[in-house]
Amino acid sequence: MLNTKPAHIPGVVRQNLSKFDGDPLLDVTQYWSVVGALQYLTMTRPGIAFAVNKTCQFMQQPTSAHWLSIKRILRYLKGTMYYGLLLSPSSHLTLEGFTNANWGGQPDDRCSTNGYLVYLGGNLVSWSSSKQKVVSRSSAESEYRGLAFATAEMIWMQALLQELCVSIPAIPLLWYDNISAYHMAKNPMFHARTKHIEINLHFIHDQVTGGKIQLQFILTKEQHVDLLTKHLTSSKFLSLKTQLCIVPRPFHLRGDDKPKIKGSSIT
Repeated sequence: MLNTKPAHIPGVVRQNLSKFDGDPLLDVTQYWSVVGALQYLTMTRPGIAFAVNKTCQFMQQPTSAHWLSIKRILRYLKGTMYYGLLLSPSSHLTLEGFTNANWGGQPDDRCSTNGYLVYLGGNLVSWSSSKQKVVSRSSAESEYRGLAFATAEMIWMQALLQELCVSIPAIPLLWYDNISAYHMAKNPMFHARTKHIEINLHFIHDQVTGGKIQLQFILTKEQHVDLLTKHLTSSKFLSLKTQLCIVPRPFHLRGDDKPKIKGSSIT
């Protein structure tokens, strides 16, 4: 597909793939091969993480509709072939995260999709877009499960930095945009509607009261993680992609040359 027409975004807006869409592929080998390669690419291209995660959910019986989604991702990569993840030096090693969830976004089983971004010194160092394993009974529950995953990731990153003798001067900050989850995190009391997520509530509350992490509410329009939980319009996707530290490689570094930029690195 080197001569295909490039696409501005890796997915179609408001498209929710189902296992019943399209006709079964006669030969699934190529589908498996391309999806496997795209999984490796998400290690340096977080912008395609959600689209690749969706296609990975149909490995058992892919269809023609799922293959079209794969081709859409390849068309997007065709237009952004020389983009990479920029890592720059920073004098302030702050640990900051963003988390969000798309409640009931899976049409087949109504499981939610959660995603998070973790920045160290302003550089994106960890991200995830994954399907939750259980069905959430409310948007607050799905957001709270996603919040628990992001909290665990940031706690692990703190422990790793401590082993490397790297000190973080400020308490790590985690941003999320669900008001109900915000109040649940601040209030340790358990009501009838939250008994089924009691363990996550205890875990997050313990981390907050222990001073290991700080939670902060953010407006939905300022949430960076939306592109890891759903397909967005071109304008919003391109706007949020700038927050992922994804930039085009300089012209003289394109090709097989390894990037050697003074004071920064592009992976």
